[in-house]
Amino acid sequence: MDEIRQTSRQFQKDLSNLQTLDQLEQLKIKYLGRNGVINAHLMRLKDLPDQDKKKTGEAINRLKAELETEIVKKTHQLAKSDEEKESVDVTLPGKAYPKGSLHPITLAIEEISRIFAKIGFVRVSYPEIEWEYYSFESLNMPAGHAARDDFETFFIDTPADPKLGRMLLTPHTSSGQNREMKRLKQPPIRMINLAKCYRPNLDATHTPMFHQFEGLCVDEGINITHLKGTLDYFAKEFFGPKREIRLRPFHFQFTEPSFEVDISCGVCLGTGKVRGKKCKVCKSGWLELGGAGMVHPYVLKQGGIDPEKYTGFAFGWGVERTFMMKEGLKLDDIRILYNGDIRFLEQF
Repeated sequence: MDEIRQTSRQFQKDLSNLQTLDQLEQLKIKYLGRNGVINAHLMRLKDLPDQDKKKTGEAINRLKAELETEIVKKTHQLAKSDEEKESVDVTLPGKAYPKGSLHPITLAIEEISRIFAKIGFVRVSYPEIEWEYYSFESLNMPAGHAARDDFETFFIDTPADPKLGRMLLTPHTSSGQNREMKRLKQPPIRMINLAKCYRPNLDATHTPMFHQFEGLCVDEGINITHLKGTLDYFAKEFFGPKREIRLRPFHFQFTEPSFEVDISCGVCLGTGKVRGKKCKVCKSGWLELGGAGMVHPYVLKQGGIDPEKYTGFAFGWGVERTFMMKEGLKLDDIRILYNGDIRFLEQF
């Protein structure tokens, strides 16, 4: 019992000398911690005569409760004292806290949407997990057709639908063409479909997951000059007045005639060389952005549109590849957009 009273006196002495909350925490550990003074007293109870154990145990518990109360009171006192010592100069500028920003691809998507909105294209978004019918059959690519080799990628392990086929991660935004024609039922149609797409490619100009923007315009009297004018307009708006595009004859099952669209390379500035070596992005001074062409009559029929009365054009470009070619950016590897390097992302 004398040792318990001595512990109480020593605690009060130690408590009176405290100046900070950190010191108080150390005192709490010293007396109330697992290996502290109070537990040491409790451990010694087993060595006392039976008639003394109850009385001594009660005294130790009272002391423990007293110490806990004193520590709580001292905590409030020290915290209040710290607040009173703090002074705030309200004329000083506030602290600059780090903040996030939109990803560069998100910024590019918003800019592309604004550019096409100026000429009447309405932004839509269609499923990222799509049926084979919308991705292939409705676009004049029946089952087993060789044209599907470049697009068939990641199929979903679910039962096939008798009419729509299997499900897959959509390989291109062209699957939205049929859906949009059936949604509106009647031209004029001006659609810009932006969505994620998936293909098994990975190099300086490809990623397995990427974004595309799909343009579709259907009305009476639409021809190639409208297509060329629309793409020229976008190139000047997005890339700047010095950049040029070109159309190369190509073949797509869902357009006729078909073209691939190239932009003068923004990395080598159309020369095909960087520091005397062949440009690893374009190889020749031009970089393919995507496909375009006049909508195939079969595709119009599948969408419920009369190809004898209406014509249309369509184009599909990769957002990431288009962003790479932005004036002054000189981004020579598309993969940096998705590797999470904060030093790169903070620039946007």
